[in-house]
Amino acid sequence: MAPTDTPTGNPTDPPATTGPATSPADTTRVPAPGPAPGSDLTSAVPGLGPAPAPGSGPASAVTDPSPVPAPAPATAPGAGPACAVTGPGPAPAPAGPAPGYLAVFRVREFRWVFGAHLLSLLGLVVSEIALTVLVYDLTRSPLLSSLTFALGFLPYLLGGTLLAGLADRHPPRRVLVVCDLVCAGAVALMVLPATPVAGLLVLRCAVAAVAPVFQGTRMATLADILGDGDLFVLGRSLLRIVSQSALLAGFGVGGVLLTVVPARGAIALTAATFLLSALLLRLGTARRPARAADRREGLGATWSLLRDRRIRRLMLLFWVPPLFVVVPEALAAPYADGLGVSTAALGLLMCALPVGTIAGELLAGALLSPATRVRLVAPLLLAGFLPFLLYALRPGPALAALALVAAGAAGAYTLGLDARFVAAVPEERRGRAMTLMTAGMMTVQGVGMAGAGLAAEFAPVHRVVAGAGLLAVLILGVLLATEGRDGADRHVPHR
Repeated sequence: MAPTDTPTGNPTDPPATTGPATSPADTTRVPAPGPAPGSDLTSAVPGLGPAPAPGSGPASAVTDPSPVPAPAPATAPGAGPACAVTGPGPAPAPAGPAPGYLAVFRVREFRWVFGAHLLSLLGLVVSEIALTVLVYDLTRSPLLSSLTFALGFLPYLLGGTLLAGLADRHPPRRVLVVCDLVCAGAVALMVLPATPVAGLLVLRCAVAAVAPVFQGTRMATLADILGDGDLFVLGRSLLRIVSQSALLAGFGVGGVLLTVVPARGAIALTAATFLLSALLLRLGTARRPARAADRREGLGATWSLLRDRRIRRLMLLFWVPPLFVVVPEALAAPYADGLGVSTAALGLLMCALPVGTIAGELLAGALLSPATRVRLVAPLLLAGFLPFLLYALRPGPALAALALVAAGAAGAYTLGLDARFVAAVPEERRGRAMTLMTAGMMTVQGVGMAGAGLAAEFAPVHRVVAGAGLLAVLILGVLLATEGRDGADRHVPHR
């Protein structure tokens, strides 16, 4: 029930690193390598638009404006996060091989964030299952039971817009730990027998409302820890892989747990995972100041992000695919029922998409260079929905599962978008932008599920899935073509 991606620390506390305290001169990191001098990666990807002009992106520069020939060395044991010096603009990166996932784990702070993410995510998944079972046991109402699960999506929109500014106005470690503690407290109240069903639903909404703030703050903090180059991209990829894996493992763990302990007992155990996550973040991450402590910006600052043409384009590329990719999962049960197959086949259909996503991200992150991943963004965005068209033939479960694995693997396009997004957003609004982006992605998934169910009331399930794939390709094609035309205006401010 806690945020999948979460909170508190006192800004006066010393940094929780094993090395010496970080001085103001060494808090900026050397960015991971990018394109070679003079190369134009974006020209091959019409969906990305132009790269920021020198000095126009967020601050992540070096004192020497000449290209950095190799990635920054891994952090030595006990040395704390790698540091760099400031300078005029981001260094172009060579189109050589990516540093690889192991390089990310060599950064001490990331290991702590990774462990906290795993704990809070397992707690979230298990508590969702247990709370759904608890509400059904108390009410015997399938509607209220399903509503409990749906409430995990709806508050993302409110939390992501109304609370987005918290990610930049307060020290990030404090925000992360507080969010985890809020989740732990809400879950603890769910365990109390005196809590009515309405109270359970309100507490569920509270947990979901802080989730986008946690996730946005954590993503922005990753850029502080890993830099905003390829290490950041691979770190984000690892957290997404863990999220997909936790969905597969968490539902299984939750099901087994509920055969041993009652629903309230399972919920109580998840409260401990949130507390442990908060402890890891408090002890394992360094103290950093707020990005915009002196700025009290409201919703106007959020809308100003969307008025920026470059940021808005990237947001749409993150938001449109999840709207449609949830359709076959949302309709897996009626599709399997229409085929007359077993529950094992239903499980195969439910697992296929996340399995493909995990495999695609691992292969793209380990084998492809940053330049190649950028070039593949547009093709993967379009190709990811072509397997949905196979549903028009009403395939059997095995062939449908293969189509979903292929669709999931194309989700590796996100690796090419992540670095572009962090580079496009001003540093003082990075937490707000990532909170908004996360809230949008979760909200459109809920909309996509509801829309799929509504469409299936009027059309056969296999046609709904195929139609969703065709509509996604058309919308993304128009969006990418529009961005390709905008990309020609390289020297025009994108406002």
